[in-house]
Amino acid sequence: MRPAPAAHEAPSTPIDLARLIDQGKVGGFQILLLAICGLCLIIDGFDVQAMGYVAPAIIKDWNITKASLGPVFGAGLFGMLVGSLVFGVLGDRFGRRPVLIVATFFFAACMLATTQVETVSALLILRFVTGLGLGCIMPNAMALAGEFSPARTRVTWMMLVSCGFTVGAALGGFVSAALLSRFGWHAVFLVGGLVPLVIGVMMVLWLPESLQYLVLKGHGQMRQTRHQRLTRWLGKLAPQLQVNAQTQFVVPEAPAGGMPVSALFTEGRAKVTLVLWVINFMNLIDLYFLSNWLPTLIRDAGYPTDTAVLVATALQVGGVIGTLTLGRLIDRLGFVRVLAVCFLIACVTVGLIGHVAAALPLLVTVVFVAGFCIVGGQPAVNALAATYYPTTLRATGIGWSLGVGRIGSVIGPVIGGQLIAMQWSGPALFSAAAVPAMVSFGMVLVLTLAASGADAARFASGRTTGKPA
Repeated sequence: MRPAPAAHEAPSTPIDLARLIDQGKVGGFQILLLAICGLCLIIDGFDVQAMGYVAPAIIKDWNITKASLGPVFGAGLFGMLVGSLVFGVLGDRFGRRPVLIVATFFFAACMLATTQVETVSALLILRFVTGLGLGCIMPNAMALAGEFSPARTRVTWMMLVSCGFTVGAALGGFVSAALLSRFGWHAVFLVGGLVPLVIGVMMVLWLPESLQYLVLKGHGQMRQTRHQRLTRWLGKLAPQLQVNAQTQFVVPEAPAGGMPVSALFTEGRAKVTLVLWVINFMNLIDLYFLSNWLPTLIRDAGYPTDTAVLVATALQVGGVIGTLTLGRLIDRLGFVRVLAVCFLIACVTVGLIGHVAAALPLLVTVVFVAGFCIVGGQPAVNALAATYYPTTLRATGIGWSLGVGRIGSVIGPVIGGQLIAMQWSGPALFSAAAVPAMVSFGMVLVLTLAASGADAARFASGRTTGKPA
């Protein structure tokens, strides 16, 4: 593999984009890109958690039962599922940048429209439509972040970007607690709609396209246009390079053959793909059950609504700390060691929530640790998918892994609502919720058996990101 050319070399010297990014420092251009991707995920996390935070207020305002909101939770998550499967793959066809921009503005419009709903059925429909836009944000944001990060710290940077999801969820708690008592639940969705409009404008102005994507898709009639775009963004990434119309660009991989989705099961990828789906499915059952129902269950334990919201926020705060911590650990120790311990602890702490509800300090601690492992562990699973699949399959691989996982995110809140309606006790509910975490633990142990020799070594030994750019 040739090193990136110096500024004095001839313009026709091929530029190895992967090596250029891997050997360079993360500068201001990349930090801005990663920050914008993180902001994209902030609105994702805010939306998901906002519904859980406003649920008690809507139940009171509309005089409805708790169980009647179960389908509403499920509708939003089902929309995200469909969006991940159907629209997440668009990033591998049309590029990360246009998909992220369109999805962000679409989401903003849906959140603003939610402020006008007056019935459960209208809320259900609008939450589904909102989820469609959200579904394609995370796969493409994660793919773009990984493609601009050096291999030596790729997981760390992707986890930092993913932290936007948990930051958004945590901010949703603080914002909701501040707005609900003063302005009502409509204000939460108003804020959730205005902020994405600002982020969307930032993306139009400053969000680049993936350089690797432009090279791999730069054929046929669009070759000249893609070359111009690539030259523009590369000039911002490495202004010292001499680049013109004759400059050639290379990446250490070839375009994937066949249909994108079917390619997830070719070239030895089938077993890892299935394991990733199971891990996502199980972890998202727990993540969304806790995100949606924890405030209500804490309130039912005898706490005021504001206190219940703040206790539930500890889940997301723990997720933020977990995301920041786990990325560096994975870069050093590998996915298997870190995630196995993470999900084992999650199993124990989730099961304990119902047994310590009467002791507020202990309850907050247990919820925090559960969030550290479950909410913080989910970005690690997404990063695992992003580092495993090649550029031409990356958004598709992440999107389908999340999409299948979001079947669990739909099931978790809906089943939770039904079990609550059946008068299950708090300890029984949280003991049942510990089972998916145990399954995730088992699947992580299976991961090295499912992967090929080279991938298995990367997963188990740290420095897992050195393969695809």
